[in-house]
Amino acid sequence: MASDHQNPTSKQQNPASSSFKLIIYEQENFQGRCHELTGPCNNLQEAGVEKVGSILVLCGPWVGYEQPGCKGEQYVLEKGEYPRWDAWTNSRRSDCVLSFRPIKVDAKEHKLVMYENPNFAGKKIEIIDDDVPSFHAHGYQEKVSSVRVQSGT
Repeated sequence: MASDHQNPTSKQQNPASSSFKLIIYEQENFQGRCHELTGPCNNLQEAGVEKVGSILVLCGPWVGYEQPGCKGEQYVLEKGEYPRWDAWTNSRRSDCVLSFRPIKVDAKEHKLVMYENPNFAGKKIEIIDDDVPSFHAHGYQEKVSSVRVQSGT
């Protein structure tokens, strides 16, 4: 699969993370300059990437973000080829990916806090190591506008 694509310019952020590997191409269909990531990258433009045109995920699941600093709309990318932006999203709002981080699957304790308002404000519900099929069953009637994952995946 990767042999059909040109060799990437290495942009490793964490060389010890060999279980994660992603190649970004600046043009669609795996053309143009390419950059390799093996760990988180909070700002692709600062790392020398002008635009994300296509993505090749070689190892591990990843999350791409619409904004620097791993913020904004999220795109979950599993191992495979993403030849153009509509292969990783069906959003018509944005075709930008400006930061990435690998998803580390951890079987240890999971904890997340959901808030009714943006910026982690308002009524909240904490979920710790439990499936929650219904927020209403836990007395939470509000909408969820922001989420903070404190541990786990």
